[in-house]
Amino acid sequence: MRVGDLSPAEVRARLAGDGLRIAAGPFHCRLQSDIGDIADELARLYAHHPLLDDGEFIDFHVSVQPGHGIRRWLRPQARFAVDAVEPFTPLPRAQALPMLEWGLNWCITAYSQHLLIIHAAAVARDGRAAILPAPPGSGKSTLCAALVNRGWQLLSDELTLVRLDTGEIMGLARPVNLKNASIDIIRDYAPEAFLSHPVRDTTKGTVALMAPPQASVEAVGEWARPAWMVLPRYRAGTPPTLTQMGSGAAFLQIADNAMNYHLLGSRGFAAVGQLVDRCRSYSFEYSRLDDAIETFDRLAADGGNEAR
Repeated sequence: MRVGDLSPAEVRARLAGDGLRIAAGPFHCRLQSDIGDIADELARLYAHHPLLDDGEFIDFHVSVQPGHGIRRWLRPQARFAVDAVEPFTPLPRAQALPMLEWGLNWCITAYSQHLLIIHAAAVARDGRAAILPAPPGSGKSTLCAALVNRGWQLLSDELTLVRLDTGEIMGLARPVNLKNASIDIIRDYAPEAFLSHPVRDTTKGTVALMAPPQASVEAVGEWARPAWMVLPRYRAGTPPTLTQMGSGAAFLQIADNAMNYHLLGSRGFAAVGQLVDRCRSYSFEYSRLDDAIETFDRLAADGGNEAR
């Protein structure tokens, strides 16, 4: 069964009870919440994710619950917990849904030291992956959302997971985080995609979550070979410009964005080096999403752009 096979009442009951148990890529999660407002959108964001049996091992037991005491009613808050530990300061209750997503990202980053974790989007075509590391405001998530609504497989929007033994990119296919102007851009560009209601006044501005395409969720076990590292940058009025990047600069970009590089030591150094060797690396400026899609489609069609 999938989350989408449950009725809205069943989703609420599971969240408020023993938990909604789902598989998200290689991770098994149990989600709990007494904040009923998030149930309907959460169910649509994870509609295609498989439900787990009660006896299956759970990696992350997470919950988003109302604030304590007076904070349940006066300026109500939401609290995130993993294994009954609250690692974050409570947020306004209206931010409960994005808080759950941010908390899951934190869990994966904090407890997955068997992988190289890069703060980057990753998309795939025909078993080959493009890694998109970029600082906030570069248009990374907007480009990622556009690509996966034009036939690319979503591996991840925020956390690129690299196996240390094989160098393959693993899929998560969780919701895509969109911010500020990107929300309306993707609503117009992909009107068939489901986006949650915008949540304003977060530390990231206004945020909304886009549900991953069904095909990406169903293909989550099909790991991809790294083929390209593309550093995107949105610049208004700029024609699409793809510039090859040297291996030294590419290494620094990946290492700087690798969230556990310093913890992995020599294994992290080797993993980043292998990625650089296997990928063609570029910086990419663009202003129109259609131009960006055409550029990426040309990369995918050119087998010579695979590993050197």
